[in-house]
Amino acid sequence: MRSLPLPLALTARLSPVAVLACAGWALTSGPAAPPAAAHRPAAQEVPAESSSAPSSTAVSKTYATAPAPCSSVPVATVRSLVPGAKTAGNEIPSTDTKLRRTCSWNALKGYDYRWLDVSFEIGESDQEAKQEYQQRVGEKSGGGAVPGLGDSAYSVVNLTTEDKQQTREGVVLVRVSNALVIVTYNGSDFETKKAPDTDEINKGAIRAAKAAVGALGGGQSG
Repeated sequence: MRSLPLPLALTARLSPVAVLACAGWALTSGPAAPPAAAHRPAAQEVPAESSSAPSSTAVSKTYATAPAPCSSVPVATVRSLVPGAKTAGNEIPSTDTKLRRTCSWNALKGYDYRWLDVSFEIGESDQEAKQEYQQRVGEKSGGGAVPGLGDSAYSVVNLTTEDKQQTREGVVLVRVSNALVIVTYNGSDFETKKAPDTDEINKGAIRAAKAAVGALGGGQSG
């Protein structure tokens, strides 16, 4: 089998994923407790029990950590979606693996190329994750909702062409409580210069997303 150079769009595929894996959500801490009123008259001091009352701004997080992404997709699914890939996957370095983790699988089998990314991002709260989800969906167009997946899910497939080589890529965004799951799946045929059809890429991305959402159970904080 002769080796073929990958198109620039595919060889550069890893770079934005690494940036995504390393980019961070800024986490904010709750407001500091007010200083003690040392000079108040005894009759005006705040009752002791009020100081131990829970803050109204306290956040209860469903997920405290991101699960291991390279074991989030079953081996059989990896073999089906990315034939010839090492099933162990390749985890991309992250600045905080508790909050953000990504795994990639890619392979060229014959003339068929496939790439799969699975990312987990843990937000400070459900509301923060919801806002991030809505922002990302708003930046995309041409896709639609995926019923029955997480609290909300969106899928979109796009076709790009570079030097007459087509690549079709599907992206699935899923929010589950304060966690986001992002799946990217793409493919090309270097012999025909054509890309896999939309249905194949879309179904493959959704299949991986369902498996990844199931893996979130390992990140539950209690």
